[in-house]
Amino acid sequence: MVKSLSDWVGVRSNLCFVGARDDGGVSSDEDFSAGDGDGQDGQLKGEDRELKDRLLRKFGSHIGTLKLEFSKKKKKGKLPKEARQTLLQWWNVHYKWPYPTEADKIELAKSTGLDQKQINNWFINQRKRHWKPSENMQFSMMENLTGRFLAEE
Repeated sequence: MVKSLSDWVGVRSNLCFVGARDDGGVSSDEDFSAGDGDGQDGQLKGEDRELKDRLLRKFGSHIGTLKLEFSKKKKKGKLPKEARQTLLQWWNVHYKWPYPTEADKIELAKSTGLDQKQINNWFINQRKRHWKPSENMQFSMMENLTGRFLAEE
């Protein structure tokens, strides 16, 4: 029998991960273990086994869905190679000013199969890691700013 919250967590995690098969089903023949394994009497283990079996019968069909839901929340990692290559091609063509317009982002999202948020994040990271505005660009931007202020006086 489950005596504490930590025992229940152990039972739940065993049900969700140890007994879950890739096809979403549950193997009831698996040897599930819960608690600390301090070897109390055999009746307690029998009650635990009975509870586990009841939970498997009642919620077994949902374990595959839960496993999939938990796996979705993991970090996805690198973008697909083809998508990175497409983004890098755009980057190389527009290196002097690598700020895609909204229309560019929509087109890149369509051609790569990525979300616009992924496109935005890729460009933000790429600029931070690899883009150094040229000195000429910095000077011309400064001239534009100072020219505006001087003209207003």
